[in-house]
Amino acid sequence: MSLLQISPEINLPSSLELLARQAVEGFITGLHKSPFHGFSVEFAEHRQYNTGEDIRHIDWRLYGRTDKLFVKRYEEETNLRCNILLDISSSMYFPYRENITLDSPNKLLFSVFAAATLSELLFRQRDAVGLTSFSGSVEFQQDPKSSRIHLKNIYNYLEQLLSKKGGEQLSAPSNIAETLHLMAEKIHKKSLIIIFSDMFERSAADSETSGTEALFSALQHLKFKKNEVVLFHTNDRQKEIEFNYANRPYRFIDMESNVEVKINPAEIREYYTTKMSEYINEIKLRCEQYKIDFVEADINEGYHQILQTYLVKRQKMF
Repeated sequence: MSLLQISPEINLPSSLELLARQAVEGFITGLHKSPFHGFSVEFAEHRQYNTGEDIRHIDWRLYGRTDKLFVKRYEEETNLRCNILLDISSSMYFPYRENITLDSPNKLLFSVFAAATLSELLFRQRDAVGLTSFSGSVEFQQDPKSSRIHLKNIYNYLEQLLSKKGGEQLSAPSNIAETLHLMAEKIHKKSLIIIFSDMFERSAADSETSGTEALFSALQHLKFKKNEVVLFHTNDRQKEIEFNYANRPYRFIDMESNVEVKINPAEIREYYTTKMSEYINEIKLRCEQYKIDFVEADINEGYHQILQTYLVKRQKMF
């Protein structure tokens, strides 16, 4: 269940592309003061020099600026293909806020901006990035490429998503399992697949066992094709998991079915949090079994968690 209103139109203070670039540049600067200092994000066309390698490929100008040895990194060394799967069903417009901003986002804005910054970071590393959005079915798909024109097309689509008023997406159900099965067949094997979803699927409410099993089967299908998978479980932890509401009556509307419930949250909080905890723990367990990285992405915790998780995964892949 979600709160009564769907979010109003989201107005960003600048273009999504510019904001993504600024976020990535700020993140890269921060790496020099963090445990991730060893990652070569800033030098997207270089890698660290290893003793014994041919010195002809050392970038001496870069050495003069950094006092560190880097060799030129060629295209074939960075042929990672990344597919970002973005859930844009109605529940992703939660929570309702009078003013949707990057500092106070709903799940959709959080996921869109995270996808934009990841795309920018992938492009800077000469990796190929593709984007697929889905609700009840696939609504947009671009296969991974590494050109700036391709990246601009992704930015344009993501900005179009943010220009829609939430009411236009009312009752747009998610069909995560079917989408993942479809993408498992389409995506090039040995790719990196990054999923942004709240994992709320109507089928799970209709038939708890069959719905969750269908979802887990789809996740397993992705791994069967020898892909690396990162699942960002996008949520507002305080409201959706801890069910932290004031002790007074509320009217809730399921954003994907329009079912209404009038209730005092205190009356069902214990039951709700128990069931939610069981569901999330089951997803975590299955992801561990399938060797899928499960990441709790609380929309109130900022975007660096997304970029850091990606860097760790990428480092393990090479």
